[in-house]
Amino acid sequence: MGIVSTATEGSKGKRGTLRDEQKRATRAKLVDAARTLFEERGYAAVTVDDIASVVGCSRATFYVHFPSRVEMLKTIGAAGMATSALASYMDLDEVLDSGSRAEFTAWLEQSFDWFDENKRLLPAWDEAVALEPEFRITARDGISGLPDAMPKYLARWPADKQDEARLRVELLVTQLERFFTRWAVQGTIDVTRAQAAEVLTDIWFPALYRNPPAPQ
Repeated sequence: MGIVSTATEGSKGKRGTLRDEQKRATRAKLVDAARTLFEERGYAAVTVDDIASVVGCSRATFYVHFPSRVEMLKTIGAAGMATSALASYMDLDEVLDSGSRAEFTAWLEQSFDWFDENKRLLPAWDEAVALEPEFRITARDGISGLPDAMPKYLARWPADKQDEARLRVELLVTQLERFFTRWAVQGTIDVTRAQAAEVLTDIWFPALYRNPPAPQ
């Protein structure tokens, strides 16, 4: 009996592991399909049925993994955009601590790379912000959380100016996003990458300091 029981338990364990792997694989396929569709069509034009159809599963299967399209887009953002954006602003904290204008310009160019990697998804992101109050909160929290990745920067500001310090970073994030959308996505601003980085450095390098250091 002991041998049979052990074998049965082992078989159940293997079946459980296989089911878990299948669920993870299906979830990953849904995420990949949704990102592709959002990039191609935007947010509003993509339905749950569209995503499920690409994967070859049912609406019910989609809802096993995600309660809504909004949660799907949150998952896509958290998986790539949010993590890399947070890392970028951690880098900015070190750049500002160095006091180097040249390093700040280089950081801006790296930011352009980030936007370029994600530019096909940005229109869907903006649509969701406009259409979904729940997602608006997610987007707002994402921006407002970036100053937390910059403790050295915040430490240079007195306690009664912390809100202003955070606002400056949030305005930087917003301007970079709007500029890139108009420049690289919509094509309504005609400027080279190098020119954009220089002018944005002129604006933001001193703006992020109360008493900016001399350029290096």
